[in-house]
Amino acid sequence: MLKAVFPGSFDPPTFGHLNIIERAASLFDDLTVVIAENRDKKYLFTAEERLGMINDLIRPWGNVSAALCDTLIVDYMKKRGIRLLLRGVRGIGDFSYEFELSMMNKALAPGIETVFMTTDPKYFVLRSSFIKELASFHGDIASMVPPLVMEALKTKL
Repeated sequence: MLKAVFPGSFDPPTFGHLNIIERAASLFDDLTVVIAENRDKKYLFTAEERLGMINDLIRPWGNVSAALCDTLIVDYMKKRGIRLLLRGVRGIGDFSYEFELSMMNKALAPGIETVFMTTDPKYFVLRSSFIKELASFHGDIASMVPPLVMEALKTKL
């Protein structure tokens, strides 16, 4: 069985995230969307709120689940016997950062492989931080996030 994890903050989940999840669900037997709980990072949504949104959004895919993680992702993976780490990249800036991160992960856990998946071009500019800023000014984010996320953002902001 080919298992993979797709980690991120998902603050908030976007159509870009869902595009990666949908495509990865067709490639892997089991995909876990891992929501980061980094104590040093300031999030708009709590980890539980992000997990709830992701759980609602992944319902169409029977082989996709979601979990919280407050440890190193490689430790999470080793504990569960998962060897593939999926990362989405939008451009060179993302790739440079993700490549360096994959090298660090490889040094920490040589048995774990990182797979990069490029974003669909229509989601190239979707960044959660941009979406939160746009939403804070009551901008139209309907093409960037699912309706449940849009409602959650309206409530939060």
